[in-house]
Amino acid sequence: MPAAEPILNIGHNSGGSGPDTRRWTRILGGYRQPNYMRSVAELVVTALPLAALWIAAWFVFTLGHAWISLLIAVPAAGFLVRLFMIQHDCGHGSFFSHRHANDWVGRVIGVLTLTPYDFWRRTHAIHHATAGNLDHRGIGDVNTLTVREYRALSQCARLKYRLYRNPLIMFGLGPAYLFLLQYRLPVGLMRKGWQPWASTMATNLAIASVVAVLVWFVGIKAFLLVHLPITLLAATAGVWLFYMQHQFEHTIWTRDREWHLHDAALRGSSHYDLPAFLRWFTANIGVHHVHHLCSRIPYYRLPEVLRDHPELREIGRLTLLESLRCVRLALWDEEQSRLVSFREVTAP
Repeated sequence: MPAAEPILNIGHNSGGSGPDTRRWTRILGGYRQPNYMRSVAELVVTALPLAALWIAAWFVFTLGHAWISLLIAVPAAGFLVRLFMIQHDCGHGSFFSHRHANDWVGRVIGVLTLTPYDFWRRTHAIHHATAGNLDHRGIGDVNTLTVREYRALSQCARLKYRLYRNPLIMFGLGPAYLFLLQYRLPVGLMRKGWQPWASTMATNLAIASVVAVLVWFVGIKAFLLVHLPITLLAATAGVWLFYMQHQFEHTIWTRDREWHLHDAALRGSSHYDLPAFLRWFTANIGVHHVHHLCSRIPYYRLPEVLRDHPELREIGRLTLLESLRCVRLALWDEEQSRLVSFREVTAP
């Protein structure tokens, strides 16, 4: 266990990437080593319950109790979210020590999460490399306009952006569109060579094969009414988590000339402090500021970081109740250096 090395003066350093944030990356490097048996155990206790719950949901559905099947979909979706978080760690090379183990486990999981692993890994790496940079938006992030940019839009373009940021779209139709449709093509990297296409098309083929087998065994109706609710609930939870990790009032967005990787990682990502059972289902992804500072830390070691370095707990801390108020935030105010709502911008 790395010895605790207290770091003071962790306020924002507008003059550049301060020594504190750079020192954090060195200290956190001591937590990077995954434990092979722990990783296997985490995979087992996630995948097996998901399979068992899916079978249970299908079984009660065949007995004519569709409403019980829908209830079972809730915890099943929780395990599917957790499986996605394992895929996420694989994409960062942090779940296993060996790259091939990470990649192949990630690719298999990607079939279940409807997420082409190699394509997603590449776009997610871009997100980590550009998070909080106003001059490099558009790949792997939630589309966020500045107040100035929004005011310069036409009425039609403003309406389009407001619809995009509407909670019913963002957390309702949006997740379904993202996982069921958008991920079927390498959107954002369609002109970046054959690799993104190979990843998405191979994943699509594998998904089609799994769906065909399940439909052959249980029928199309049972498959849709059992699997679709699980998928949609998990997709919504995943989008909600990603939104809350960066879309909070005092996050950081700066122009390229002022942007610094370590500052953006530590102060532009939240510590989404969820209840214990939700931390388990979300694989500690709420400790997102630490994750962005050192993405090679396995998720099951993130609590060690907060235990050894309690000064990190309050940076960007966001409770479940507080996160509900973040939904109204939609625009970055460069003058106030905070996210604001449409009402604040349009108010006289």
